Amino acid sequence: MTDAADLYGDDNRRAHLLRDTEVWAVVGLSERADRAAYGVSRFLQAHGKRIVPIHPAAATVHGERGYPTLSDALFEIGPIDVVDIFVNSSKAGAVVDEAIAIGAGAVWMQLGVIDEQAAQRARTAGLETVMNHCPALEWPRLIG
Repeated sequence: MTDAADLYGDDNRRAHLLRDTEVWAVVGLSERADRAAYGVSRFLQAHGKRIVPIHPAAATVHGERGYPTLSDALFEIGPIDVVDIFVNSSKAGAVVDEAIAIGAGAVWMQLGVIDEQAAQRARTAGLETVMNHCPALEWPRLIG
């Protein structure tokens, strides 16, 4: 069993994911500019990450084609480094399970998205795990 604190990711893990990954699937990203996922994905894109919108509407966001599921994105674009989860905590487990199924490298659950059981499943499956943190807030602190 993984220590509960390890499920949230330490500074080294967060810095590694921010610095050393390229493709971020942003689950819950839509065209709604008033949503946090919209601004965070724009931030990631501005810092060199390829963002992949994942939303049932499969809209194109920030010039990137959207997909209804992670599996659909994997089929079209190939491996996904980080699955960035912007859904309610009660839905995060299903997203984590799909991230495991597609062989993603990591799951990053946004501020307020907490599911320790799902995070434990991800860690057990070998995925790097961050929970209850925002990459747009961590970047300036950890990367500069």
